[in-house]
Amino acid sequence: MIIVIVIGTLLGIAFRSQEGGRMYETDGTLIDKARGIDRKENGNPDRRVTLLSQEKWGDACRELGVELSWTVRRANLYIAEIPLGPEMVGKRIRIGSEVVLQVALETKPCDVMDETCTGLKDALTPDWRGGVSCRVIEGGAVFVGDEVGIE
Repeated sequence: MIIVIVIGTLLGIAFRSQEGGRMYETDGTLIDKARGIDRKENGNPDRRVTLLSQEKWGDACRELGVELSWTVRRANLYIAEIPLGPEMVGKRIRIGSEVVLQVALETKPCDVMDETCTGLKDALTPDWRGGVSCRVIEGGAVFVGDEVGIE
């Protein structure tokens, strides 16, 4: 029996239609086991879907004294109340009733962050503020407002 502790909420969903392209927000989407959210070929199954914590994004923005949309980070899912850090590697996160993701690794911030806001890359570096990359265990539909839990 799988027990899910519901502790969070899916606040946002974003995708891009091409590598390096603009991020588009949506209220709902399908997450595919082989292609994630962006629907692009990705040779690394550990990087199919990226998650960003509202709390850690807020910490980075406060450190810089700016207010930035979460989509600047270029993550796929924006969640609240889930502690995304090294302790989560290997853990499974259930979103809504269908999707299960497994945290694989830290999503390290790149130089693109500083093109948007000077110092953002460094502000996202400590404490895994840049989020996590996940493997898709079970695909399906997700919607803003869905419950997020740890299995």
